[in-house]
Amino acid sequence: MAKPLLLVGNQNYSSWSLRPYMALAMADIAFDKKMIRMLVPGFRAKMAKYKTAGKLPLLIHNDITIWDTLAIIEYAAETWPAKNIWPRNKKARAMARSVSAEMHSSFFALRNACPMNLRRAQKRPPGGISEAVQKDVDRVEALWTQCRKLHGKGGAFLFGKFCAADAMFAPVVARFETFAIPVKPATRSYMNAILATKAFQQWKTDAAAEPWVIAEDEVD
Repeated sequence: MAKPLLLVGNQNYSSWSLRPYMALAMADIAFDKKMIRMLVPGFRAKMAKYKTAGKLPLLIHNDITIWDTLAIIEYAAETWPAKNIWPRNKKARAMARSVSAEMHSSFFALRNACPMNLRRAQKRPPGGISEAVQKDVDRVEALWTQCRKLHGKGGAFLFGKFCAADAMFAPVVARFETFAIPVKPATRSYMNAILATKAFQQWKTDAAAEPWVIAEDEVD
């Protein structure tokens, strides 16, 4: 089976690209990664040759092309079932898919006020933490607490062992860290587990080496 190629956006900013990268890397699936700069002249032309929606991230495997974070994760789970990208337990798997889908479609206040920017100095958002952002933070912490309480035995991650749900929330962990969001001790422990993974550390190292700036994501 040919090694898949994962196309990602700027690693400093692209939260959606980080998610499938974490899922593949933490499952120990061999893949190649290629970064394509976003929001620059020529981006659409580069993406046009893949005959997709022109969005990143993008996974290319043999003659199959998949875009959208969750679609890539589901494809990987189907293609490498022994890697247990989703939890093996049916109840845990159902919950993991539910919280991942909520992440995929929610938390817009947090996303807008605190865009992922791994090079940013750790400090609060301009003007502090708004009521809308705090509401998103509270919901995220409640989800993480529930996952850990019901299915977190046997490991430091949401469902014990690292799974797709952790990959989906990895950029949220990065946002909480970068924007110095106050969290509960249990949340801090979970964040530390994600931040300490070899996969996240490698991504952050690559992001730090990027010289490019996307002004709209530079929140001071």
